Amino acid sequence: MTEPEAIFTARGLTKVYDMGEVQVHALRGVDLELYAGELLVLLGPSGSGKSTLLNILGGLDRATAGTVRYRTLDLTRAQDKELTAYRRGHVGFVFQFYNLIPSLTAVENVAAVTEISDHPYPPAEALGLVGMSDRLHHFPSQLSGGQQQRVAIARAIAKRPSVLLCDEPTGALDSETGVLVLEAIDTVNRTLGTSTAVITHNSDIARMTDRVIHMSNGHVHKIETNPHRMSPRDIHW
Repeated sequence: MTEPEAIFTARGLTKVYDMGEVQVHALRGVDLELYAGELLVLLGPSGSGKSTLLNILGGLDRATAGTVRYRTLDLTRAQDKELTAYRRGHVGFVFQFYNLIPSLTAVENVAAVTEISDHPYPPAEALGLVGMSDRLHHFPSQLSGGQQQRVAIARAIAKRPSVLLCDEPTGALDSETGVLVLEAIDTVNRTLGTSTAVITHNSDIARMTDRVIHMSNGHVHKIETNPHRMSPRDIHW
């Protein structure tokens, strides 16, 4: 059986924040791979280092020590210009809060990203993939929280990223609405083959993924593989 391609390879990844006279150790020597086409969950309590790790993988933050590579690109040694090109060309981000532009419709919010992409999906096609074809011309104020989050996912994938990084994408949503968002993420991963990492503190969500990375106090303390991915529709919390 062929070994899957490692999209990310992190070794000894450390991040220390200087907070005045206090040093905060957010990551303490993390070793990790993220493989092509997989859906991965980073699971752990607040302060365990999940968001810091995701931000470093996405080129939004730099490690203090250790290395992390995206394919052949060493993110720890990349110049700012290289990181900007990396984020623009390879990474889609989804956050807990949707950050849609209020004065633009759903399709216009997605189009705003495709204008700076080389080979984007048509905005309406990206919205269709996440079940929002009937809301193309609605403004954010006319959409529910879950619908806004699905527009945010469409915006993230419209530039055809290799990697989708999601930080608590259901954190502001109730269970029923959250399932619709998880279905959108699951569809993107299965249909487009986008390597996807999702941060959550909700252990129920972990059952829909290929692997679960358990984090605590800046460490990866356990990695689990799910033999069968559960449908988001069968997840309740």
